[in-house]
Amino acid sequence: MSTYKNKVLQNLCPDAIARLHLKPVVLELGHEIEYPGSSIGHIFFIEAGMGSMTCTFSDGSQIEVGMFGYQSVVGISALMGTKKSLNRIYMQMPGSGYMVPVDTAKAEFARGDDFQRLALRYVQAQLTQATQSAACNAKHNVEQRLARWLLLCADRAENNVFSISQQSLADMLGVARPSVSVIAAEFKKEGLIEYKRNDIYIPNTEALQKRACECYLVIKHHLENYAEFDTGFVV
Repeated sequence: MSTYKNKVLQNLCPDAIARLHLKPVVLELGHEIEYPGSSIGHIFFIEAGMGSMTCTFSDGSQIEVGMFGYQSVVGISALMGTKKSLNRIYMQMPGSGYMVPVDTAKAEFARGDDFQRLALRYVQAQLTQATQSAACNAKHNVEQRLARWLLLCADRAENNVFSISQQSLADMLGVARPSVSVIAAEFKKEGLIEYKRNDIYIPNTEALQKRACECYLVIKHHLENYAEFDTGFVV
């Protein structure tokens, strides 16, 4: 049985793992993996913690366009020719993982074996997440989107307890902080979440899921199943 938590690494054979020359890395809170305009020199296999990809605007504001957890390979676009990052990617929750030089990962990708297939499946899952999130932001209200974000965050971190400020939540959702404060207070009153300062606890994920939109389960399903070579959503 694999000793790795990362979904891609779990499904690679020992020879592929050896060729990647994985280097353990500590991913502390705020650790910046990519920044707009910076060269992508490594790809990262997250084992624990949660990272965010944000789009930064000219006024300095940002909004989240992607989340990364143990299912993820960060920097995977470099395997398909991207040289510089368009987005900022940083750790919202501290964790750990492995890093691999892009050239090493490209060589393994070029073999056309399981690493390539898993990488492409993960890219498809990320595209699904991005398109679903874009539709969600246009269709669903802030309450539904906040519930969705909290649930996905807990899934990525594999923990119903995590730390994040209400301002960060507002930034990730692209809304004003007062809106998040009002909804968080309602959730707390209904027993859906508990929070003190920046610490959030979800005591009942099923109850919170009822307040989330359908997008939560769509994204969750794709990320949990992309490694399967015979899935209902892969042609």
